[in-house]
Amino acid sequence: MIQKQHITLVALCLLMSLGAAQTAISAGSRTVEAKNIGNEQIELDGILDETVWAFVEPATDFIQEDPKEGEPSTELTEVYILYNNDNLYIGARLFDSDPSGILAYQKRRDASLRTDDRFMWILDTFLDGRTGYFFEVNPVGLMGDGILGAGGHWNVNKSWDGIWDARVQITEEGWSAEIEIPFRTLNFDPELDTWGINFQRTIRRKNEDARWTGFRRNQNLTEPVHAGRVWGLRDIVHSKGFEVTPYGIVKRQQSSNGVPENLSDAGFDLSFNITSGLRGSFTYNTDFAEAEVDDRRVNLTRFPLRFREKRDFFLEGAGVYSFASRSGVSPFFSRRIGISEGSQIPIAYGGRLTGQIGDYEIGMISAQTESVGSVPKENFNVARVKKSLFSESYLGFVYTGRSTVADSLYEDQDLIGVDLDLTTSKFRGDKNLAFQAFFVGHTSPKGNSDASINDLSTRGLRLNYPNDLWQAHISYREFGEEFDPAVGFNPRNGFKRVQPTVNYRPRPESWELVRQMEFGVEFEYMTDMWNRLLKRQTKVTLFELNFESADRLSGEVVNLKEFLDHDFEIVEGNTITVGNYVTNSYKISGETSERRMVAAELSFSSGEFWTGKKQTAEGELSVKPFPGFTIQADFEHNSVMLSEGGFDTNLYRLTLGIYPTPRTAFYSNIQYDDVSNLLGLFSKLHHTIRPGSDLYLVYTHNWKNLGDNLLEREFETLSRVSSLKLNYTHRF
Repeated sequence: MIQKQHITLVALCLLMSLGAAQTAISAGSRTVEAKNIGNEQIELDGILDETVWAFVEPATDFIQEDPKEGEPSTELTEVYILYNNDNLYIGARLFDSDPSGILAYQKRRDASLRTDDRFMWILDTFLDGRTGYFFEVNPVGLMGDGILGAGGHWNVNKSWDGIWDARVQITEEGWSAEIEIPFRTLNFDPELDTWGINFQRTIRRKNEDARWTGFRRNQNLTEPVHAGRVWGLRDIVHSKGFEVTPYGIVKRQQSSNGVPENLSDAGFDLSFNITSGLRGSFTYNTDFAEAEVDDRRVNLTRFPLRFREKRDFFLEGAGVYSFASRSGVSPFFSRRIGISEGSQIPIAYGGRLTGQIGDYEIGMISAQTESVGSVPKENFNVARVKKSLFSESYLGFVYTGRSTVADSLYEDQDLIGVDLDLTTSKFRGDKNLAFQAFFVGHTSPKGNSDASINDLSTRGLRLNYPNDLWQAHISYREFGEEFDPAVGFNPRNGFKRVQPTVNYRPRPESWELVRQMEFGVEFEYMTDMWNRLLKRQTKVTLFELNFESADRLSGEVVNLKEFLDHDFEIVEGNTITVGNYVTNSYKISGETSERRMVAAELSFSSGEFWTGKKQTAEGELSVKPFPGFTIQADFEHNSVMLSEGGFDTNLYRLTLGIYPTPRTAFYSNIQYDDVSNLLGLFSKLHHTIRPGSDLYLVYTHNWKNLGDNLLEREFETLSRVSSLKLNYTHRF
């Protein structure tokens, strides 16, 4: 196709420019020295009052990214770095001319800090400009962390919870923080005495972001290629980092058959450093009692919904498994292991290997699940390797295997895939440009050994230009008729798809209230494998206004022509039949800044829908009366009128968070939808005894609504489970 030829030609040009421009990470980066304090002690209290802090030069002179790119930050920030044989210490003084204006609502670990002042930093411990660690704190002691990896402008897997500690203080001069990061928490190259490092500060009341280096809007803190350097890290000994984390759990559960069951169980996790950059883990009799329930969603499409992973074993180091990001292909989806039709399947044991060897980033998982009812015992194996190219690119390989000794839909299926990501942040000087290509194929599913490689595979190309004023991309992909990865996720197959998108995001200097606007067009053209039209959609962003206050307002219109190739039941008793459908719709949405004590989001869409019309209203209201307390209410209402008849759907969710300290959290949500007529309650008390050792008290309760609406209160208990779990990490 012409589109593929154009994309490939541009990719060849990009490859040549990469070879010329990306032979090294940018020289001239800012540097800061780390001082060895020997046997001196740092008392973590948030106040930099030890004398050793006075003998090191800080990183300072932060530069605004927003609102005035390139100008000095409006407030002074100083960051100091110390270390000894065991720990890296970071001290930060964040001066503020108006300490009463400091905003800090959140205390829950890894909570979104779009509400708060914050201090963030990254560590590129291999100095490769592509991987590393992300950390953040706010003025009341929230700790957030994650793993950096390839795959986009905000490329952080915040599900990783490293063992480290921090204390903060709000003072008359602003606020300050003391951070202790054990070296055994990190993978790094012990031969290096210099790491990549960068810092960013957010002053929320001013909606200001300032960075130590890499301050351009086309750059990002989480892209280590733009980081500065910390030098002087000499004679750091990388320990074996051997950790054992046993757990014990006591459960009481009851299902709808009325038979109560009391359970007690135990298991353990082991972790150890195989090399300075490679870490192995083993889990036995794994339990996920603390994993939060999925957010309920109403599905009015004919395709399955994807829910995000929430289990710690599969979250740690998950960034390496990203594959051709934003291309719509997922050869590995960890929820295929140990979950069947929404129910947990016990994992007998599992092993994991993550880290780096030279220019290679590696991830491997092997697990065996128990047999439950009609679900047989199964083995899962996953391998992912990324070979670094230039300074920001990679060539990747993925393998998945799933097998069982009993009859299974996916018996003995093997999958292989290759992806290429060529990225540069120096296109035309300081612009971002990226090209992706991928191919994934698997063995024939049971009972269809005649399927061709085209039927059993997917392939595609993508060219992306993600920059501040102009954003554009064009992609092409094909999904074979029989493509169905046994350890992956694929909502649709049997199509070819072209999608170009252009967005223009000007910053009107003459408009005092508006910081940035956005206008855009997204086009999608999809056919079946014989080039017959399945879908043609044009989405136009009429306007998006991002205000200086961080409030937002947007509007869009959509024109859609779609061919439905088979009947589907949208809700019980209401079927959409085969045919061509042309629809038009619009959507208006707005939200207030989350820095406000009371914040809200609201959207309304209306238009044609299959044989009739649909109106959708969605809303969210959150209240944060004081730090450590949050209550949030969400709703979604759909009103559908079709030629076959009409129906309404409603979904409600109420969430409560109480966080007396950053190490104690009570979280609860209750949600209901009138499609399934299920009411669900989830509550969790989590106390961190010390970093790596935790106590959980979890209660879940699910009811079936026997009445016509929620207010009739005719509920029957389907299941309820209460769990008490304790784990303890010991480091050798």
